[in-house]
Amino acid sequence: MLVSAKEMLNKAREGKYAVGQFNINNLEWTKAVLLTAQENNSPVILGVSEGAGKYMGGYKTIVGMVNGLLEELNITVPVALHLDHGSYDGALKVIEAGFSSVMFDGSHYAIEENIAKTKEIVEIAHAKGISVEAEVGSIGGEEDGVVGTGEVADPAECKLIADLDVDMLAAGIGNIHGQYPENWAGLSFDALEAINNTTGTMPLVLHGGTGIPADMIQKAISLGVSKINVNTECQLAFAAATRGYVEAGKDLQGKGFDPRKLLAPGFEAIKATVKEKMELFGSVNKA
Repeated sequence: MLVSAKEMLNKAREGKYAVGQFNINNLEWTKAVLLTAQENNSPVILGVSEGAGKYMGGYKTIVGMVNGLLEELNITVPVALHLDHGSYDGALKVIEAGFSSVMFDGSHYAIEENIAKTKEIVEIAHAKGISVEAEVGSIGGEEDGVVGTGEVADPAECKLIADLDVDMLAAGIGNIHGQYPENWAGLSFDALEAINNTTGTMPLVLHGGTGIPADMIQKAISLGVSKINVNTECQLAFAAATRGYVEAGKDLQGKGFDPRKLLAPGFEAIKATVKEKMELFGSVNKA
C-alpha cells in the first residue's frame, strides 16, 4: 500500500539519513527500484515527472502499475508515489489519480503567487492524507522543459513556504539537474545551514543528486536534507548496460532480441545504482 512521504522523511530527519527518490520511466525502472528497496529494507520514493507521466500512458496507468507491483512482488517497505516538479494542474491530477505524495513547483512564480498556490495544494492534498513538497529558488539544469540556473534560495522565503504546513521543502543551494559541468562551484552549505536554521525541523530536499560527491551528500544530510532525488544516474547506468549488450552482439544470439533479455542488463544496472545510493544515503535497514 502506498504511503505519504511525511512519516518516512520525519524519521529520516531525526535519524540523520536521507530517503532516495528514484524517478521511474517504465515497468523495468519501477520493478528494479521496488525490489532493491525490499532487498535492502529501505523506505523509498518513486518519482514521476509530468513528462514521464505522459510517456507511461497517464497517472492512472502508473498508479495501477505501482499498486499491482506492490501486491504481486510482496513489497512491505514504505513506498510513496510522488509527482516531481508538478505544475498546479498536474498536482491536482495526481491527487485525483491516487498518488500518495506531490510536489508543487511554484519556484518560477513571484513569491506571493508561489505561497498562494502552494497553500491551496496543501489544503487539498492534506485532506486526502497526501504529502506535499514545495520549492523555493529554482534548481539548475533542465527537467521537462523547465530550465533553472541553480539559484540559491532566500532563507526568509523558505520560511514563508515552510510555514504553510508543507511536509518537505526543496531549496536551491547551487544544485542542478542532470550531469554537473566541470566548472560547477559545488553546494552552498552556508545557504543550506541558513535555510535549515529558519525552517526548523522541516525535512529538506536535495534535487539533482546525480554526481554530487559523497562527502557533500553526507554534509547535506547532517544539515537537514532528508530526501535526495536521483534520476540521471539511473538513466546513464541503464543506457550503458543496454549499449554493452547490443555492442557485444547478444541481441543477435538465439532469442537475445526478446525484450526481457534485451532489457535485463539495464534492469540490473538500475538495481546496482539504487543500492549504492541507498547505502550512501544511510536508508538501508531503516524501513
